[in-house]
Amino acid sequence: MNVEPRHEIDPDHFRRVMGRFATGVTVVTATADGKTRAMTANAFMSGSLDPPQCVVSVAKRAHMHGYLTAARRFSVSILAAGQEEIATHFAGRPVPGFELAFVDVDGTPAMPGACAVITAIKTADHDCGDHTIFIGHIATMQADERPPLLYHAGRFAALVPLAEATPALPEFW
Repeated sequence: MNVEPRHEIDPDHFRRVMGRFATGVTVVTATADGKTRAMTANAFMSGSLDPPQCVVSVAKRAHMHGYLTAARRFSVSILAAGQEEIATHFAGRPVPGFELAFVDVDGTPAMPGACAVITAIKTADHDCGDHTIFIGHIATMQADERPPLLYHAGRFAALVPLAEATPALPEFW
């Protein structure tokens, strides 16, 4: 289905409005043709509980796109608060002197020190305009209790729990 917009959406305005949605910060990693590539991404979400699946959206112009297209498996490392340097480096802004060795999680490279790591077997990819949505069947998951690194309005942020206890929300998945 092709829907025509009622009016042109300015790309800068689009980014500003979408940036109001606070997200976690992940690094997606994949190996293709013997080479490993990683990319910072915040367009990540759970896809399905049964079967367990996750979804990541990657720009077609990104170097990572070809790796995810060719790879059979990928990992998603959810960065912990304090890992801004990793996020910046893999967002295409190399940090001088930054060195990082991937860790192996179930045969898939991942970020060391992440507060959570998910490995997935790619099951599908779908066109989404200038992006592709990659779907992965979750093979392994691990997490600790450290707070995640967040991204909001073009800046990194940290999770600050509310002073008052909040009522439990209904579980949607």
